[in-house]
Amino acid sequence: MKLVVLSIDGSKTGRKVDLPDNIFGIEPNEHVLYLSVKQHLANKRQGTHKAKERGEIAGSTKKIKKQKGTGTARAGSIKSPIFRGGGRIFGPRPKDYSFKLNKKVKILAKSSALSAKAAAGDIVLVEDFTFDQPKSSQFAQVLSGLGVNEAKSLVVTNDYDKNLYLSARNLPKSGVMNAKDIFPYAILNAGKLVLTEGSIAEIVKTFESK
Repeated sequence: MKLVVLSIDGSKTGRKVDLPDNIFGIEPNEHVLYLSVKQHLANKRQGTHKAKERGEIAGSTKKIKKQKGTGTARAGSIKSPIFRGGGRIFGPRPKDYSFKLNKKVKILAKSSALSAKAAAGDIVLVEDFTFDQPKSSQFAQVLSGLGVNEAKSLVVTNDYDKNLYLSARNLPKSGVMNAKDIFPYAILNAGKLVLTEGSIAEIVKTFESK
């Protein structure tokens, strides 16, 4: 699959880049994508939820009424869950929701995500660029020139660029990420995937290293 390289103003440069079929041209595995997205969201959960049960409630241990002769059910503690202010029955406890995926599953998920974007025509290839200083308005102008300013966009660079990252930080629909750090959820969450020309080689390296 070949894509035309665009300049930052959206015009064609006349160059084309061949995207590897084993990364951008496979049949997306939907179940693997589901597992990858599920893992990402699960790993983000803090799991610090906690409710007090009857043994953790501060209250009197005095028997609140006599055992018999009241005409109602016996009750031995004000901390019982049936009373207001008592403990909670089977309340939530701290829990680790994270789980692991096999390395081959992760590789297949990333390739499936990239292939899905390529098949949908949601990948834009742009020449390498950088800013001398952080400038959100300039970054927004670049996105507008590429025609991706209306949708969520993720700009993937070949290396970490602090100025580009800071320029995109104030724009709610855009983001910048290093090619080494991209993962399926970030790819799928972006409406348009903007790849810089140099990021293609870095993406290929991440697959070769695994």
